Amino acid sequence: MKIYTKTGDKGTTSLFGGKRLPKDDLRIEAYGTIDELNAQLGLLAVSCKLPEWEIRLANIQSLLFTIGAHLAADPEKSDLKLPPIPEGNELELESLIDEMEASLPPLKNFVLPGGNTASALAHVCRTICRRAERRVVSLISQEPVNPIIVVYLNRLSDFLFVFARHLSYHAGAKEIIWRP
Repeated sequence: MKIYTKTGDKGTTSLFGGKRLPKDDLRIEAYGTIDELNAQLGLLAVSCKLPEWEIRLANIQSLLFTIGAHLAADPEKSDLKLPPIPEGNELELESLIDEMEASLPPLKNFVLPGGNTASALAHVCRTICRRAERRVVSLISQEPVNPIIVVYLNRLSDFLFVFARHLSYHAGAKEIIWRP
């Protein structure tokens, strides 16, 4: 199978199910941003050099692939076979957030993204996650979308913020306090 089909050469792409849309359609933007987040999470995983977190991040990436598949599916076709989006993933993120926060100094100021490379990458992932969330919220205003996707993305961005702090703290890097 060839990777190039030339079917997108005129600025359209097809959803799972066959429907063609312009490449700048809100649905394409939504799952494209999920894909961008997934790629950056891969970079974060190899940069943090912590095997237990690499596994956790790979699990998050896998779920994001599932979310992307749902967003890439034609909503008018109910007979498509999609992997289910399991319930409760946001609770797992909350648990990880609580676990990390227990070992961090209390947050008393806004912090600037940075600290070390892995922490800065976690902040990049956080901002892409927030953009993905905004794109999905916009899509929901036009078409039905599983609402658990927004809940998960909201919690994931919180997780990524705390994970950035966690990576910085445990590497002995200093948090950069925002001073207006």
